[in-house]
Amino acid sequence: MTQMTASFKALLMAAAVALPTMAFAAEPAMEKDGMFTDHKGMTLYTFAKDSAGKSMCNDKCAANWPPLMATAGDKSMGDWTVIKRDDGKMQWAYEGKPLYTFVMDKKAGDMTGEGKMDGAWHVAKAK
Repeated sequence: MTQMTASFKALLMAAAVALPTMAFAAEPAMEKDGMFTDHKGMTLYTFAKDSAGKSMCNDKCAANWPPLMATAGDKSMGDWTVIKRDDGKMQWAYEGKPLYTFVMDKKAGDMTGEGKMDGAWHVAKAK
């Protein structure tokens, strides 16, 4: 019985350590001063030509405005959704708006993409 109790305790400890990481997946972006950044602190943007849940920024556009990519294991949660791009890859969206970084932003906190393309690009903001 003592060996069974020790095994049970070991199992409980393993579950207690693993559970928090399984139960709480990290959000795909961070919020700073009401704006979203990726986990490197780079500003995230939305594109006015996108429709709900659909990216219209592909090819050369995506080279200049890299999508905030999701991995195969990422799942939608709350206002955060995973959408499929035209190339079949997965991208994060917030409230249905696909999210991007901008190649001209060189360091965390840069926001050089705001208003580009006649106002089509905007810094992504939390609601």
